[in-house]
Amino acid sequence: MQVTDLNLFKQKALQWAAAFDAACYLDSNSFDDPYSKFDTLIAAGVKDSITTNTGSAFRELAKFRDKHPGWLTGFFGYDLKNEIEQLSSANPDHLHFPDLYFFAPAHLILINGDNIEIIADDPEYILRDIELQVLTTYEANDIKLQSRFSKEDYIDTVNKIKNHITRGNIYVTNFCQEFFADKAGIDPVATFLQLNRVSPTPFGTFYKWKDNYILCASPERFLAKRDSKLVSQPIKGTARRGKTGQEDELIKEQLHNSSKELQENVMIVDLVRNDLTHSAKPGSVKTEELFGVYTFNQVHQMISTVVCELQDGISAVEAIRNTFPMGSMTGAPKIRSMQLMEQYERSRRGVYSGAIGYFSPDGDFDFNVVIRTLLYNSTAQYLSFHTGGAITYHADAEKEYEECLLKAKAILEVLDQSL
Repeated sequence: MQVTDLNLFKQKALQWAAAFDAACYLDSNSFDDPYSKFDTLIAAGVKDSITTNTGSAFRELAKFRDKHPGWLTGFFGYDLKNEIEQLSSANPDHLHFPDLYFFAPAHLILINGDNIEIIADDPEYILRDIELQVLTTYEANDIKLQSRFSKEDYIDTVNKIKNHITRGNIYVTNFCQEFFADKAGIDPVATFLQLNRVSPTPFGTFYKWKDNYILCASPERFLAKRDSKLVSQPIKGTARRGKTGQEDELIKEQLHNSSKELQENVMIVDLVRNDLTHSAKPGSVKTEELFGVYTFNQVHQMISTVVCELQDGISAVEAIRNTFPMGSMTGAPKIRSMQLMEQYERSRRGVYSGAIGYFSPDGDFDFNVVIRTLLYNSTAQYLSFHTGGAITYHADAEKEYEECLLKAKAILEVLDQSL
């Protein structure tokens, strides 16, 4: 079926979906992505679901997937690392999302171009219900944003991390800091729609689990499966947008030629290649694109694409477990980097640095990296977002802090905040 105003339909469909206990909205925002199956997916209502924490989460998900071979949408929290490796998390968690949640949707809407497909018992009723939706107007939020680190604390901590690099404990790591607001009353749907307008990305995501919300403007793919091919597209390398077209091109060229950014990117590419070998047919891991520079509203990003052929007998859930958490959010060596970040960070990452996406009936899947994301517990009225960056031997702590703020630019604009 088709509608006269597709953008308006998508907004109304999101508001309709958000009235259910569980909802997932995935929007590619018309980016040219050869691996995308659809422009927009909207899932709402629960036929069946799995909610679990670290322990046997991947094993339980595998059983749930066997039981429900159709569409599933859900998220993996970063702390599932503790199930995969001998790791732990002792930092405070103020959001209280589970480590893993997936649901088989009662209603599913797929949009490709101008074509809308509604998979449900009564598609016409759902279409009428969506058309009756009255959109709420976005208003700037009256919140007081705070940070777990002062700028001085952050710089001091980065320099401590660099000491570990100097001693050879690690080569590169991803150090994250949390910004938060207590007593924050926001309209999650209106806030997400504003974020998606300000910062459209190929992995824009709205996810609702009970009274908790994930409002995501991620540009990064963690892992996708297409037939027998696995695809990972790590991001390492960030630069601001220019004020003129000429300045913009100059900044892109500088990013592409920056030895520091190239070093960061290739370290993570090597890590991703290594992770993929656990699921790949021997000799099939290859770098499809190295150091590609892509432009988004707020930043330029350096993105590489690593692919392999999936080994016979490795399930979709196993392939995800074998590469989780994603190299771009951990570091190298991976385990030691994760251990150190638990030591130096001041709050639990939770869903941040995790992944959101779907499994499809043909056996494929696609998951993003949860970055550039607002997390909201509406019951506790606790609003949170993290920013992070790669710390290497050549990292300048003050510049790393400025990069964190650059990555948060869209969120700060939506929240009408400055730091």
